[in-house]
Amino acid sequence: MTSGPPGWPDRVPPAGVPGWEQAAVSWLLDQCPADYRAYQAWRRHPAALAWVATRHLEAQLEAMRGAWRDVRPDLGPVLPAGSLGEVLDSLAREGLRLRAAHRAAGLLLEALRLRAPLR
Repeated sequence: MTSGPPGWPDRVPPAGVPGWEQAAVSWLLDQCPADYRAYQAWRRHPAALAWVATRHLEAQLEAMRGAWRDVRPDLGPVLPAGSLGEVLDSLAREGLRLRAAHRAAGLLLEALRLRAPLR
């Protein structure tokens, strides 16, 4: 698949390519809780979905930062010896994934805002 700007989601064609908005909606819904699929407004208004997905990813990033900060005192004493590093590695990897997803959602939001009809 052709790519958009750096950070653009791999599964979404660049803005303006036929079908890009549908692919963007699918990708954005994959970044949100499964229950978000029940709301038809997100499909009808992709810019609104991108906006809420970006906020959801921001909240996940904040939660991951808090987990990173608190894992040693909260879980260190109860985890098996030598396992804290594995947990920290998982938190770091998830943090990187979330940062990339947040950037991608922001790029989609920007593109969808440009596409939204003027009022």
